[in-house]
Amino acid sequence: MGSKNKLKRFKENETFSNVIQPERDEIISGGFPLKGKWRSDFFKNENPLVLELGCGKGEYAVNLARKYPDKNFIGVDIKGARFWRGAKTALEENLGNVAFLRTQIELIDLFCDQGEVDEIWITFPDPQIKYKRTKHRLTNPDFLRKYKRILKENGVVHLKTDSEFMHGYTLGLLHGLGCEILYAHHDVYGNEYSPEEVTGIQTFYEKQYLEQQKPITYIKFRL
Repeated sequence: MGSKNKLKRFKENETFSNVIQPERDEIISGGFPLKGKWRSDFFKNENPLVLELGCGKGEYAVNLARKYPDKNFIGVDIKGARFWRGAKTALEENLGNVAFLRTQIELIDLFCDQGEVDEIWITFPDPQIKYKRTKHRLTNPDFLRKYKRILKENGVVHLKTDSEFMHGYTLGLLHGLGCEILYAHHDVYGNEYSPEEVTGIQTFYEKQYLEQQKPITYIKFRL
């Protein structure tokens, strides 16, 4: 994507009512006004709150919002030029139950209050295979602790990835921590019992992986 195109998208994001782009200082100081108030102040309802972390173009968040009008969705990513597409689509379709938050995922517990979130989706994250990059891996113990803090007691996390490494790493970690694994499969499209919300929504990159005959893995778990 050219720099002109990126700038245009950044500018357009500023006009979108469903895009929240707080300043880092505001977040670190604990002054983010929607923390604990996403339902009452932003979505104006008491429906379940679902996060998609590392939402990319926002395809999963938008498709889940279409599928579940009785839930609220927030796509989270630092790359606003990417989720511009999802935000624009949501506005064009009058999807009032989906928003996009531009921030780093490691700050997520500063945006959501304890027990405020019902579900978390992590879709096709960078597996960060090199050892030095493990601190950025979205299912490492530090991230899992943050997710546990913001999730309700019975809240669930979904991990969908084309990375066998990420799948195996996360499963091993969850077993070691004694977490409840509700569903796990190393090839969701090769399994007739896979949940429809997993196989019924495909991202742009997921379609490419499937064309390359790469298996798509999935884990649903409680912390």
